[in-house]
Amino acid sequence: MRIALALALCFTAACSSTAGQGPKLCGPFGDPPADTIEAPAPLCLGGVRLGPWQDSDGTPRHACLYEPGPKATSGPLPLIVYLHPSLFGTETIYLTNLLHYQDSMQVGQNGTRGFIVLEPSGRKTTHFYPFPDQKGLGWDNWYRQFNPAGDVRVGAAVYKENVDAAAIDHFIAEVAATGKVDPRRIYLTGWSNGAAMAYLYGLSRPKIAAIAVYSAPNPFGAFGDPCPQKPVAGPPKEDTEIQIFNPRLASLHIHNNCDAVGICPNSEQLATQLTAAGVGVSDVIVDSLGIQVKSCMRACGVDPKGDADPVSNPLGWTLGLANHSRWPLSWTRTMLEFLRDHPLK
Repeated sequence: MRIALALALCFTAACSSTAGQGPKLCGPFGDPPADTIEAPAPLCLGGVRLGPWQDSDGTPRHACLYEPGPKATSGPLPLIVYLHPSLFGTETIYLTNLLHYQDSMQVGQNGTRGFIVLEPSGRKTTHFYPFPDQKGLGWDNWYRQFNPAGDVRVGAAVYKENVDAAAIDHFIAEVAATGKVDPRRIYLTGWSNGAAMAYLYGLSRPKIAAIAVYSAPNPFGAFGDPCPQKPVAGPPKEDTEIQIFNPRLASLHIHNNCDAVGICPNSEQLATQLTAAGVGVSDVIVDSLGIQVKSCMRACGVDPKGDADPVSNPLGWTLGLANHSRWPLSWTRTMLEFLRDHPLK
């Protein structure tokens, strides 16, 4: 079975079930932390494996590091953090063409060529995504305690920092400590669930200059999430709001007009919420040929929460599935140019 086609199962449904967990109690940070199943060590083919580093749950965490070749400019270089989609892990970087540009692309200042790629590995956990993605490898974007200060006390309760965010923190700091990274040019990209995590992480870390992602379901509420929240730039007034700490983040989101299980209207909902919070969003919708279009295809779903029902949304199960399963290769250069043009001020 082709990996690219199998990848599309991240958001497909053979039935209308959408939740992989039982009833949960919502709190100031949305859902409780996801239940950890395991955290397999990645192979990191062609790169160097970092770790293990234990998160606060005692789970060993790893990342893959890809440094550019001799054609790249010497000195501090931009760091691009790639977050993989759910169900499939770090090997998906080879379904993109990010590494193709690694030696020659000018992403740094003054014509600097080359960039470093860091690829943290997620965990196998429970998800609030449609079947068969109710549990598996991925990122917990439902427990939204991403405060850059770490653990937070609310009343008598202490809420630990999201362990996936803490793992990304650790590996960025490990690579930055080598002196090889330009601190004004730390960027994120990601695919699907990894794109959603890139949004949450980037919006919470002032050290992140910009993100450029592909096909992100709304990390503040999608599908069967029982605890959606609205992002706000200031302190939240109630548990239905969540504070973001980096509203100046520049973001480019490329997604399909017909995407798996209604991701397009769900992505548009994300853009609306972020714009209302003062975040700059470059929202690019493309068709099956990669050509930019103006709006979502209504035949692939109109529900802003997403539509995983194959009966009501058969085109999202077929055409949308096929579109979601492939990285937008013709847009990668545009994504890298966007990152280049948005360093920290």
